[in-house]
Amino acid sequence: MQAPKVVAEIGCNHKGDLKVAKEMISVAKSFCGADYVKFQKRNNKELLPADQYNAPHPVPDNSYGDTYGAHREFLEFTVDEHKELMDHCAETGIGYSTSVWDVTSAREMASLEPDFLKVPSASNLHFEMLGVLCDEYGGKVQLSLGMTTQEEEDKIVEFFEKKGRNKDLLLYACTSGYPVPADQTALLEITRLKNKFDDRVDAIGFSGHHLGIALDIAAFVLGAEWIERHYTLDRTWKGTDHAASLEPDGLRKLMRDLQLVGQGMTYKAEQLLPIEIETRRKLKWGQ
Repeated sequence: MQAPKVVAEIGCNHKGDLKVAKEMISVAKSFCGADYVKFQKRNNKELLPADQYNAPHPVPDNSYGDTYGAHREFLEFTVDEHKELMDHCAETGIGYSTSVWDVTSAREMASLEPDFLKVPSASNLHFEMLGVLCDEYGGKVQLSLGMTTQEEEDKIVEFFEKKGRNKDLLLYACTSGYPVPADQTALLEITRLKNKFDDRVDAIGFSGHHLGIALDIAAFVLGAEWIERHYTLDRTWKGTDHAASLEPDGLRKLMRDLQLVGQGMTYKAEQLLPIEIETRRKLKWGQ
């Protein structure tokens, strides 16, 4: 069984520093062995109402600005900077992608033509933006289903079917929280989504915000073809996502364990494997 593709979500864990972002790309590839890194792109004035944009950050210790809007702008890279990050990914040998939160960002990032663009749980009912991705972007679309009812899931998949793009759509089982306790990760949602949508969409994955790596292995065994985990160089850094992120050694171990489990997910190729024959001769009664 082939191990799932793993997306190391850098998100905004780069602290608004392009140099740190490039270091995270390099480490994700050379030390961890991840398949993709993923960033985020927002047009904050389009996305946020004025009162929220101008309000103080709800957790001042995590803020990079005097207001929530200033905080978000500090963490935002320009389209040219995303192109620079995409080029660095190509040089490093790892795939690049980004989440898009609004129409402007969707159009901007579609212009870079990455393999896929991600729709976060917060924006999965933004049908104007979904329409832009369907009509103006030729790559794959990955979409998280955190904070989403089953009726809303149906509307999302039906929208992609009407656009003729459902076979380019990956759905992530997801619980939105930072971090999420193990008993709320709801891994059996992977099975439910596969039973309901596997023949209608491209694939089913798992986007986790939990601690540790054990649950990701279970998600793979349940059929997740993609695993997405937040990733940071230091979980003590300022910001809301670091606590629910894997540091490099955790991501490296996740990649290792997924590969090993993938190798083990087989039937016996023959009734007695070669490794068993000598052991049988020595130990087995009644030969």
